Amino acid sequence: MADDYIRWFNEIGVGDVGQVGGKNASLGEMYQALGARGIPVPNGFAITAAAYRTVLEHGGISSALHELLDDFSFDSDRDLAEVGARARQLVYDAGLPEDLSEQILGAFDRLRQEYGDELTVAVRSSATAEDLPEASFAGQHDTYLNVGGGDALLEACRRCFASLFTDRAISYRHKNGFDHFSVALSVAVMKMVRADIASSGVMFTLDTDSGFPDVVFITGTYGLGENIVQG
Repeated sequence: MADDYIRWFNEIGVGDVGQVGGKNASLGEMYQALGARGIPVPNGFAITAAAYRTVLEHGGISSALHELLDDFSFDSDRDLAEVGARARQLVYDAGLPEDLSEQILGAFDRLRQEYGDELTVAVRSSATAEDLPEASFAGQHDTYLNVGGGDALLEACRRCFASLFTDRAISYRHKNGFDHFSVALSVAVMKMVRADIASSGVMFTLDTDSGFPDVVFITGTYGLGENIVQG
């Protein structure tokens, strides 16, 4: 049987960062801890980092990625933009192996059984070097919102995998001493919350301006939270 590339939120936590990335590990913790207290957290699943590595193997692109990045000098933004675009295209063009696509669509069908056939989802990148004490990688990789239907979901997953090589992510890894090939990308697929009829927000457990730790700091806005997360 093919590897199991799907882990549900009720199966993952902080000990699984290497398999599902920092964002998915935190979502798993929230779903289990807050859901048990009656706080509604949207359900979803993680497509594991093993799936990303299988995509590279399936497409036979590891050598080409190494050729692009191993000796890259970062001499100019133009060079970075060219290398990033080529790397993303390689990963995107690698496609998804059939067994991986089947597992993603099967998990999506299970989520629709829970929430209804009209379900739309958020498809979010979750890198294995993300949300760490020494590096956040916030905003480095792609997220797709209001994704509906199996074909659109698979397309969003391909683009999330490719976004491990956004220009910003490549530069951030270089500046912070992360090996491009020791980092993998997991994908979160979760029920999309109707922010168009409510609001969204971000909560920090410290003051983000001063670093004062004994406060909970919440910023909110009507609709989607793009203005918040972009600062």
